[in-house]
Amino acid sequence: MGRRRIVLVSGAVALAIAVAGGRPAAATQAPDVTLQRADGGRIHLSDYKGKVLLVDFWASWCTSCKTAFPALDGLYREYQPRGFEALAVNLDEERRSADAFLAAHPHHLNVLFDPKGASPAAFGVRGMPTSFLIDRAGTIRFTHVGYAGNVDATYRKEIAQLLGEP
Repeated sequence: MGRRRIVLVSGAVALAIAVAGGRPAAATQAPDVTLQRADGGRIHLSDYKGKVLLVDFWASWCTSCKTAFPALDGLYREYQPRGFEALAVNLDEERRSADAFLAAHPHHLNVLFDPKGASPAAFGVRGMPTSFLIDRAGTIRFTHVGYAGNVDATYRKEIAQLLGEP
């Protein structure tokens, strides 16, 4: 999925959803995508089954991502000791753009790369950024399209709910 296509579909609809906060997702299993680590190794989403997981799709050129990335990193640092995991999936077509963004934004999030866009296609991403909260069984429970600073409380409530479930 190219940058142009994502930008075109992430306009007013994404903003409206972001302002409203997260929405419960239809009970669907998260796709078992394969993602590339910074060192070139690969991980499978199924490696995280049994954990509460946030999967965030972002790119260096995405204006909202510049605000969302550090906020999601803060949530990861806050909830990680309780078993929460977070994967920030970069979609830049050129790795140097992502590396420059990451150098300017110190982080603890696990950053993975998908320059060809297979994973956002598998998830049905329609705008940038898009985040999915996945429960321990691998079911997508909440979806956030776009980002507005007032949604942090919504993320906290959803993460706490999922961490409280067996």
